[in-house]
Amino acid sequence: MKTFTPTPEDISREWYLVDATDLILGRLAAQVAHRLRGKHKPEFAPHMDNGDFIVVVNAEKIKVTGKKLADKKYYSYSGYVGGLKTTTLGDMLQNKPEEVIRAAVRGMLPKNRLGRALLKKLKIYAGSEHPHAAQQLKPLEIKTNA
Repeated sequence: MKTFTPTPEDISREWYLVDATDLILGRLAAQVAHRLRGKHKPEFAPHMDNGDFIVVVNAEKIKVTGKKLADKKYYSYSGYVGGLKTTTLGDMLQNKPEEVIRAAVRGMLPKNRLGRALLKKLKIYAGSEHPHAAQQLKPLEIKTNA
């Protein structure tokens, strides 16, 4: 018996809507990355993009535990001497809440061109409005253990 390897014709993608209100950042990112990768499907292949599209709304309303709002830092380095800029999680949530979720999910995806392609299937919006109504989004329930 041969091992089944999916072809691009075998892949069916769904569109899911996730409401991030009062969800914990790491748990949300882990389950979104799992869906983007396609690991929930029986025809999963680690070298192929067979995951689903995910639309996350209310990104500004996520929660974090502990003192992460003040202690967690995001770094950006220009390459020049003295060009390191740091931003705390609290500041990022006020200015660019979409980037907080995108950075968390990016860290859980492969670090190659497959991971970059998977990240393009993630659509994040700070508020509850989004332009993807035509895709007939299915609600995705994120499991919380806490």
